[in-house]
Amino acid sequence: MPRAVSDAGPLIHLAQINKIQRIKELFNCVSIVPEVEREAFEEGIRLGRADAQVIGRAVEEGWIVVEDVSGAVALAARKLADGENISLTDAKTLLLAKESRAEILIDEKALSDLARMYGLVVWNTWTILLESLRRGFIEISDIEFAITELGKRRHKLRDERVAEILEAARRIASRRKKR
Repeated sequence: MPRAVSDAGPLIHLAQINKIQRIKELFNCVSIVPEVEREAFEEGIRLGRADAQVIGRAVEEGWIVVEDVSGAVALAARKLADGENISLTDAKTLLLAKESRAEILIDEKALSDLARMYGLVVWNTWTILLESLRRGFIEISDIEFAITELGKRRHKLRDERVAEILEAARRIASRRKKR
């Protein structure tokens, strides 16, 4: 199993639908920078969000590891953030993934595109769920629930994207049945 570095989005979204364990099943180790821990855990706790407690438990259990970047990477991250007009947290996350030869978990399209330019394998909430379906960890109903539930929580997808995800899920489920 590969190693991953995660941004806050996939952790929060998967925790909101009680599917954060899928990340643990797909990756050996998941690292986050301290700023992601603050966003996904500390800020969530301050706001009383249940998903933050789930993320905090994953950190306590040790399968999500908080890892700071070196001084040289921090300097490069500042330059990247300024040059690409992204947050310093996003730049650190991207460069930590690159430095550690890990795959990256992010939901933001612009950051995903940049990560691909850096040669990284990119996962988002939906690809994690679809791969979990392919491996038999979840069912299509879990993906349908995720689309509905996350839509209520400001992670609403365009209708075309919903159709693409559901079509991919049906193809995956059909292949699983043929085995």
